[in-house]
Amino acid sequence: MTETEELRAAVELLAAKVHALEDQVEIMQLVAQYGPAVDSGSGEAAVDLWTEDGVFDAVPHLRMEGREGVLGMVHGAGHQSVIHNGCGHVLTVPHIVVDGDRATGRSHALHLRWDVDAGGPTGRGGRRR
Repeated sequence: MTETEELRAAVELLAAKVHALEDQVEIMQLVAQYGPAVDSGSGEAAVDLWTEDGVFDAVPHLRMEGREGVLGMVHGAGHQSVIHNGCGHVLTVPHIVVDGDRATGRSHALHLRWDVDAGGPTGRGGRRR
């Protein structure tokens, strides 16, 4: 292999690694937008974060499939009641596996709610997939 071929191969390898990192960062940005979208009650903002074939496993509570599943959850009575009582989501950095044009990620979500009677926040954890 010539020096030029070695250099070309090195550049191609680096370009592939940068592309994979860009994919992961883009997915992390989507995860970061989830909490503010659902905490505001904006089903439309939350839906924009999903592909039609996306799945959200709120293990073990709920499995939402596609945009309609997420929209139904955000606009549903259960979610609306918690956000109107001061619920906010705190999300962990996701573990992401990118495989071609498919990605799987897992993170944890802590739902904080201001409890007037307790004089502070209370929490409940969950896992996203």
